[in-house]
Amino acid sequence: MITSKIVSICEGRVVKMEKADKKDLVEQEAEYFLPPEENKYNITLTVKGGLLVPTAGIDESNGNGYYILWPEDPQKTANEVRQYLCKRFSIKKVGVVITDSKTTPLRWGTTGAAIAHSGFASLNNYIGKPDIFGRKFKVQKANISDALAVSGVLIMGEGSEQTPLAVVEDVPFVKFQNRNPSKKELKEFHIVKGCKMEERQQIKNQRIYEVAIAVKNS
Repeated sequence: MITSKIVSICEGRVVKMEKADKKDLVEQEAEYFLPPEENKYNITLTVKGGLLVPTAGIDESNGNGYYILWPEDPQKTANEVRQYLCKRFSIKKVGVVITDSKTTPLRWGTTGAAIAHSGFASLNNYIGKPDIFGRKFKVQKANISDALAVSGVLIMGEGSEQTPLAVVEDVPFVKFQNRNPSKKELKEFHIVKGCKMEERQQIKNQRIYEVAIAVKNS
Protein backbone atom coordinates (compact mmCIF):
# COMPACT_ATOMS: atom_id res chain seq x y z
CA MET A 1 0.00 0.00 0.00
CA ILE A 2 1.35 3.40 -0.98
CA THR A 3 -0.44 6.61 -0.18
CA SER A 4 -0.93 8.77 -3.26
CA LYS A 5 0.40 11.80 -1.40
CA ILE A 6 4.02 10.65 -1.37
CA VAL A 7 3.76 9.71 -5.05
CA SER A 8 2.49 13.20 -5.85
CA ILE A 9 5.23 14.86 -3.81
CA CYS A 10 7.90 12.81 -5.59
CA GLU A 11 6.39 13.87 -8.92
CA GLY A 12 6.27 17.53 -7.93
CA ARG A 13 2.48 17.57 -8.19
CA VAL A 14 2.18 20.37 -5.65
CA VAL A 15 1.06 24.01 -5.95
CA LYS A 16 1.81 26.82 -3.48
CA MET A 17 -1.42 27.95 -1.88
CA GLU A 18 -0.76 31.65 -2.40
CA LYS A 19 -0.21 31.09 -6.12
CA ALA A 20 -3.48 29.33 -6.92
CA ASP A 21 -7.20 29.61 -6.28
CA LYS A 22 -8.35 26.23 -4.97
CA LYS A 23 -11.75 26.39 -6.67
CA ASP A 24 -10.10 26.99 -10.05
CA LEU A 25 -7.57 24.26 -9.36
CA VAL A 26 -10.32 21.78 -8.51
CA GLU A 27 -12.23 22.56 -11.69
CA GLN A 28 -9.03 22.19 -13.70
CA GLU A 29 -8.20 18.79 -12.18
CA ALA A 30 -11.72 17.34 -12.09
CA GLU A 31 -13.29 15.43 -14.95
CA TYR A 32 -16.77 16.40 -13.75
CA PHE A 33 -17.85 18.54 -10.83
CA LEU A 34 -20.77 20.07 -8.95
CA PRO A 35 -20.05 23.63 -7.74
CA PRO A 36 -19.64 24.08 -3.97
CA GLU A 37 -22.67 26.39 -3.98
CA GLU A 38 -24.80 23.30 -4.64
CA ASN A 39 -24.35 21.99 -1.08
CA LYS A 40 -24.39 23.47 2.42
CA TYR A 41 -20.82 22.34 3.18
CA ASN A 42 -19.30 24.47 0.40
CA ILE A 43 -17.34 21.50 -0.97
CA THR A 44 -16.91 20.79 -4.66
CA LEU A 45 -18.07 17.24 -5.41
CA THR A 46 -16.07 15.79 -8.29
CA VAL A 47 -15.36 12.76 -10.41
CA LYS A 48 -11.62 12.16 -10.71
CA GLY A 49 -10.01 9.06 -12.15
CA GLY A 50 -13.39 7.35 -12.26
CA LEU A 51 -13.97 7.95 -8.52
CA LEU A 52 -16.51 10.16 -6.77
CA VAL A 53 -14.31 12.28 -4.48
CA PRO A 54 -14.40 15.79 -2.97
CA THR A 55 -12.26 18.53 -4.53
CA ALA A 56 -10.70 16.26 -7.20
CA GLY A 57 -8.54 14.68 -4.51
CA ILE A 58 -6.63 17.92 -3.88
CA ASP A 59 -5.31 17.83 -0.33
CA GLU A 60 -4.15 20.57 2.02
CA SER A 61 -3.32 18.45 5.07
CA ASN A 62 0.36 17.80 5.76
CA GLY A 63 1.19 19.97 2.77
CA ASN A 64 3.08 22.72 4.59
CA GLY A 65 1.56 25.54 2.54
CA TYR A 66 1.04 23.52 -0.66
CA TYR A 67 -1.98 22.01 -2.36
CA ILE A 68 -1.13 18.39 -3.14
CA LEU A 69 -2.72 17.08 -6.34
CA TRP A 70 -3.25 13.49 -7.38
CA PRO A 71 -0.37 11.72 -9.16
CA GLU A 72 -0.22 12.40 -12.89
CA ASP A 73 -0.50 8.71 -13.86
CA PRO A 74 -1.00 6.52 -10.77
CA GLN A 75 -1.50 3.37 -12.83
CA LYS A 76 1.89 3.78 -14.48
CA THR A 77 3.48 4.28 -11.05
CA ALA A 78 1.78 1.19 -9.60
CA ASN A 79 3.04 -0.90 -12.50
CA GLU A 80 6.58 0.42 -12.15
CA VAL A 81 6.69 -0.18 -8.39
CA ARG A 82 5.43 -3.75 -8.81
CA GLN A 83 8.01 -4.47 -11.52
CA TYR A 84 10.78 -3.05 -9.33
CA LEU A 85 9.76 -5.16 -6.32
CA CYS A 86 9.59 -8.32 -8.43
CA LYS A 87 13.06 -7.72 -9.82
CA ARG A 88 14.64 -6.44 -6.61
CA PHE A 89 13.43 -9.30 -4.41
CA SER A 90 13.03 -12.06 -7.04
CA ILE A 91 9.36 -12.61 -6.26
CA LYS A 92 6.31 -13.10 -8.45
CA LYS A 93 3.33 -12.82 -6.11
CA VAL A 94 3.30 -9.16 -5.20
CA GLY A 95 0.57 -6.58 -5.56
CA VAL A 96 0.72 -2.80 -5.35
CA VAL A 97 -2.11 -0.46 -4.43
CA ILE A 98 -1.90 3.34 -4.54
CA THR A 99 -4.44 4.69 -2.10
CA ASP A 100 -6.28 7.85 -1.21
CA SER A 101 -9.10 8.75 1.13
CA LYS A 102 -12.68 9.21 0.04
CA THR A 103 -16.01 9.98 1.61
CA THR A 104 -19.13 7.83 1.40
CA PRO A 105 -22.43 9.52 0.48
CA LEU A 106 -24.69 10.03 3.50
CA ARG A 107 -21.92 9.02 5.93
CA TRP A 108 -19.45 11.04 7.99
CA GLY A 109 -15.81 10.06 7.93
CA THR A 110 -13.35 8.87 5.31
CA THR A 111 -12.23 5.45 4.15
CA GLY A 112 -9.56 4.29 1.75
CA ALA A 113 -9.90 3.75 -1.98
CA ALA A 114 -7.57 2.38 -4.62
CA ILE A 115 -6.71 4.89 -7.33
CA ALA A 116 -4.44 2.32 -9.01
CA HIS A 117 -3.44 -1.31 -8.54
CA SER A 118 -1.09 -3.82 -10.15
CA GLY A 119 -0.20 -7.49 -9.78
CA PHE A 120 -3.58 -8.96 -8.83
CA ALA A 121 -7.17 -9.20 -9.98
CA SER A 122 -9.05 -6.15 -8.74
CA LEU A 123 -12.42 -7.91 -8.85
CA ASN A 124 -13.57 -11.36 -7.75
CA ASN A 125 -16.48 -12.11 -10.05
CA TYR A 126 -19.34 -14.11 -8.56
CA ILE A 127 -21.72 -13.67 -11.51
CA GLY A 128 -23.09 -17.03 -12.60
CA LYS A 129 -21.84 -18.82 -9.49
CA PRO A 130 -24.34 -20.33 -7.02
CA ASP A 131 -24.89 -19.11 -3.48
CA ILE A 132 -25.27 -21.63 -0.62
CA PHE A 133 -28.84 -22.40 -1.76
CA GLY A 134 -28.00 -22.80 -5.44
CA ARG A 135 -29.29 -19.40 -6.57
CA LYS A 136 -26.89 -17.89 -9.11
CA PHE A 137 -25.48 -14.43 -8.57
CA LYS A 138 -26.47 -11.89 -11.20
CA VAL A 139 -24.45 -8.76 -10.38
CA GLN A 140 -22.16 -9.55 -7.43
CA LYS A 141 -18.46 -8.66 -7.74
CA ALA A 142 -16.12 -8.31 -4.77
CA ASN A 143 -13.95 -5.19 -5.05
CA ILE A 144 -10.58 -6.47 -3.83
CA SER A 145 -8.57 -3.32 -4.61
CA ASP A 146 -10.75 -0.99 -2.58
CA ALA A 147 -11.16 -3.52 0.25
CA LEU A 148 -7.38 -3.71 0.61
CA ALA A 149 -7.11 0.08 0.35
CA VAL A 150 -9.59 0.50 3.21
CA SER A 151 -7.47 -1.66 5.51
CA GLY A 152 -4.25 0.02 4.38
CA VAL A 153 -5.51 3.58 4.89
CA LEU A 154 -6.85 2.61 8.31
CA ILE A 155 -3.36 1.52 9.34
CA MET A 156 -1.52 4.42 7.66
CA GLY A 157 -3.87 6.96 9.24
CA GLU A 158 -5.29 10.33 8.25
CA GLY A 159 -3.43 12.73 10.55
CA SER A 160 0.12 13.00 11.84
CA GLU A 161 0.97 9.28 11.81
CA GLN A 162 3.68 9.73 9.14
CA THR A 163 3.05 6.22 7.80
CA PRO A 164 2.79 6.46 4.00
CA LEU A 165 3.41 2.75 3.37
CA ALA A 166 1.78 -0.45 4.61
CA VAL A 167 2.26 -4.16 3.90
CA VAL A 168 -0.69 -6.55 3.79
CA GLU A 169 0.09 -10.27 4.07
CA ASP A 170 -1.78 -13.58 4.23
CA VAL A 171 -4.66 -12.65 1.93
CA PRO A 172 -5.90 -15.95 0.41
CA PHE A 173 -8.74 -14.24 -1.43
CA VAL A 174 -6.29 -12.23 -3.57
CA LYS A 175 -5.65 -13.71 -7.02
CA PHE A 176 -2.12 -12.65 -7.91
CA GLN A 177 -1.13 -11.95 -11.51
CA ASN A 178 2.51 -11.74 -12.55
CA ARG A 179 1.77 -8.83 -14.87
CA ASN A 180 0.22 -5.40 -15.12
CA PRO A 181 -3.58 -5.21 -15.35
CA SER A 182 -4.79 -5.25 -18.94
CA LYS A 183 -6.71 -2.40 -20.55
CA LYS A 184 -9.79 -4.61 -20.54
CA GLU A 185 -9.46 -5.29 -16.80
CA LEU A 186 -9.01 -1.61 -16.01
CA LYS A 187 -12.03 -0.74 -18.14
CA GLU A 188 -14.16 -3.34 -16.35
CA PHE A 189 -13.09 -1.95 -12.96
CA HIS A 190 -14.49 1.54 -13.61
CA ILE A 191 -18.08 2.47 -14.36
CA VAL A 192 -17.04 6.02 -15.28
CA LYS A 193 -13.90 6.26 -17.37
CA GLY A 194 -11.27 8.76 -16.26
CA CYS A 195 -10.14 11.52 -18.61
CA LYS A 196 -6.71 12.49 -19.83
CA MET A 197 -5.50 16.09 -19.58
CA GLU A 198 -6.57 17.03 -23.12
CA GLU A 199 -10.00 15.46 -22.55
CA ARG A 200 -10.39 17.42 -19.30
CA GLN A 201 -9.61 20.63 -21.20
CA GLN A 202 -12.22 19.79 -23.83
CA ILE A 203 -14.81 19.22 -21.10
CA LYS A 204 -13.87 22.52 -19.45
CA ASN A 205 -14.13 24.36 -22.78
CA GLN A 206 -17.58 22.83 -23.31
CA ARG A 207 -18.69 24.05 -19.86
CA ILE A 208 -17.47 27.57 -20.65
CA TYR A 209 -19.36 27.50 -23.94
CA GLU A 210 -22.57 26.31 -22.24
CA VAL A 211 -22.31 29.05 -19.61
CA ALA A 212 -21.74 31.68 -22.29
CA ILE A 213 -24.82 30.51 -24.21
CA ALA A 214 -26.90 30.51 -21.02
CA VAL A 215 -25.80 34.09 -20.23
CA LYS A 216 -26.53 35.21 -23.79
CA ASN A 217 -30.05 33.74 -23.70
CA SER A 218 -30.89 35.02 -20.21
